[in-house]
Amino acid sequence: MLMNRQIVAVQKNSFSTIKVARPSAHPKGWDSKVAQTYDLLPATLLPVLLTFCVLLLIPGYSLAQEPSPAQAAETLRTALLQAQLTLTGDPAAAERQVAEARETYANLLAATLVEAAPETHRRIEAGFTAAEEALTGGDSPAFAMARAQIWTGLLAGSYQVVETALQQGQGQTARGWLPLREFRQATRFSRPNADATLAVKGAIQGQVTAAEAILAVRADLLDTYQARLNEALNDLENADAHGFAVRRAEHAALAEGYFAILSTAYQEQRGTAALGAAQQALADLRVAAYAGQDVAAVLEPVKVALHNFRAAPLSPKEQARRAGQLLRYLSLVPVEYGRGVSGGQVTKEIEIQEAITFAGGAAAAFADLQNLLDGLDPVKTTQAAGLFETLQAQLAAAGAQTAIADPDAIQAQTDQLTALLTGMMPVEWQQGSASGDFDVIASMLDQMIGAVQAGEYELAESARLEAYAIMEVGPEARLIVFAPQLKLRLEELFWNGQGETRGLAYLIKNGASLSEIKASRAALDAELATAQELLSADSAPVAVMTNAAVIVFREGLEAVLILASLMGSLKTGENRKYRRPLWWGTILALVVTVLTWLLAHGILTALARFGERLEAIVSLLAIGVLLLITNWFFHQMYWTDWLARFHSQKRRLLSGETGLMAGLLMLGFTSVYREGFETVLFLQALVLEGGLTVVLSGVAVGLAATVLVGIITFAVQTRLPYKKMLIVTGVMIGGVLLVMVGNTTHVLQVVGWLPIHPIAQLPLPYWTGVWFGVYPTWEGILLQAAAAVFVIGSYYLAEWQKKQRHSSALSIRRTASEA
Repeated sequence: MLMNRQIVAVQKNSFSTIKVARPSAHPKGWDSKVAQTYDLLPATLLPVLLTFCVLLLIPGYSLAQEPSPAQAAETLRTALLQAQLTLTGDPAAAERQVAEARETYANLLAATLVEAAPETHRRIEAGFTAAEEALTGGDSPAFAMARAQIWTGLLAGSYQVVETALQQGQGQTARGWLPLREFRQATRFSRPNADATLAVKGAIQGQVTAAEAILAVRADLLDTYQARLNEALNDLENADAHGFAVRRAEHAALAEGYFAILSTAYQEQRGTAALGAAQQALADLRVAAYAGQDVAAVLEPVKVALHNFRAAPLSPKEQARRAGQLLRYLSLVPVEYGRGVSGGQVTKEIEIQEAITFAGGAAAAFADLQNLLDGLDPVKTTQAAGLFETLQAQLAAAGAQTAIADPDAIQAQTDQLTALLTGMMPVEWQQGSASGDFDVIASMLDQMIGAVQAGEYELAESARLEAYAIMEVGPEARLIVFAPQLKLRLEELFWNGQGETRGLAYLIKNGASLSEIKASRAALDAELATAQELLSADSAPVAVMTNAAVIVFREGLEAVLILASLMGSLKTGENRKYRRPLWWGTILALVVTVLTWLLAHGILTALARFGERLEAIVSLLAIGVLLLITNWFFHQMYWTDWLARFHSQKRRLLSGETGLMAGLLMLGFTSVYREGFETVLFLQALVLEGGLTVVLSGVAVGLAATVLVGIITFAVQTRLPYKKMLIVTGVMIGGVLLVMVGNTTHVLQVVGWLPIHPIAQLPLPYWTGVWFGVYPTWEGILLQAAAAVFVIGSYYLAEWQKKQRHSSALSIRRTASEA
């Protein structure tokens, strides 16, 4: 059985009789006070003391908690590093430190590795022997190689212990040894994950099987050590270029050690002969690095051996995620570069650095996919790699301000690279990945924090808008259906929320401190993590189709109700001509919506950062026109002899008629396009996820439901007596106006164009806002109340005017009859 073991020297005594005797004479140095205290010990303490002594004799028991394997390994590593530093100046101290490191290994780690990984144990012992020999000869490069051999041996041993422990159902042992590991270098685009940790925890709690946990651990650790292998080879080239002999030898040995961890996977994929050739190439590299020979020549066979090798192949889900990151980051490069260059000069260095960073993120994602792309089209993959090198060189030159490329040239370069990549990528890679979108959002929020740290609040706002734009054209489409309440919370944190945690837009606009912005960012991160978890499950085609149908129906219902109610009241006599501008506006909006769909890949990315503001502007126009039409509707249509009056006004000014026509046309257009733009925005995200055919199927279902509602509305209006139909129509218009006012108020508050004063005593469920536009803020409630007063007031004003006209007519008739 695997367990942590500690070698403890135990002296065996006979416990048949135990006698505690006071010394007959105080030895030299015996303090009189100590003797007096000894004399005063009560007899009741003797059992306690005896128990304590017995515990000390139990193997494995110590007063201090035994170091974990990771702590022991770090102690060992530190001792060897100290020995490296003192090797030439104080060889004796270096010897002591090596002896301490070897003792730590023997006492705390060796026993487990002997049982679980005997070959690795022998390699570590050989490393200690090599270190001692290097000490004797004062050979710093050799000692550095021995250190690398010992450390990578410990990593390999820990990996083997964890796998073996999981196979044997010893989850606690796996948990204890797993922290003895390394992580991929953390960047804004590649954060250390906790897949292995979560897998072991799940195995302990019975949530995953041992086999599933082993697969997760293997994928996490092998991916990490392959990344570290690549880093070691890059560092070796850098050390060789600068003539650093010790570092050159160390990195060569590290590369060999990391590959030893990956060797089983390499053999499974390429066979025993290929493994032997790769091991020999790395051994030759180590020898050449130690001897100070030409590393470049010996490094080439290593690169050939590792070409297109991936120890832990990416799952289809991870492939899509990396592809999404690659295309997203690449698209941001010309955006950031264009903001930082003007007139052939760098005007904003931070923007150039961001462009460089995003290009690096795209290149890292490309490197993860390169072996797969190479298998699809090696010629195009090589071409893409060359374009990446050229692009990064151009950006680096701009960063150093040695050569400033034109923004159009960078745009053309990225367009060419994007076209090349999308031409190679499988369709499923291009269907998007919610996880990839969340990665990019996190990187943009990192940029926002960096800009705030630099005091660049304008750049921070730009980064915040970019992050929200990615959120809106990506995950938000699914959140609308699966978690609309979460969508509202995310909007508050992204924009101008006034709750316990203020929105980022509000804080940036007011120049808040870094700590305040970081606190809101932390709250936003928590909500984004929840959203990512909700959306992490793969969506079945039926789910994507359902999402599309619900989006189309929800967004189209409001427009249909407006059009149906207005057109229902304009169905007879000369009023029929007023239906035409409504239809023209509707048709124009549909055409523009279709054009938006066709141009979606370009226009939505450009406009998404302004999506909320565009929605606010269009909504204000729609409300303004609807208010005018509502007032006109009541005064011209309700409870009057409307037909006679309309005939009598045929000769009114053409300008008035034209204005009414234009207003109706605008109402038709804004009522439909304000919903159409947002619908296209959301549907594009679903197209990336589920494919065009599936989404169009959902659109067809949603349109059918929307049209059905319209038909039912018209049918009800047709069968009702005209006066009742007008009442129903008026109620519908008033209801739509209230919903529109509530939603528009919410959007205006989101973008910061209206203040926010929440009503804490009025907690409302999320659906009241989604479907009825009712949000618990004073501004929203009061403006909706004002709209209601306007509608009701228009009705009563029309009634009063009717009575006045009727009284006036009676007076005229009475006067005439008397005359």
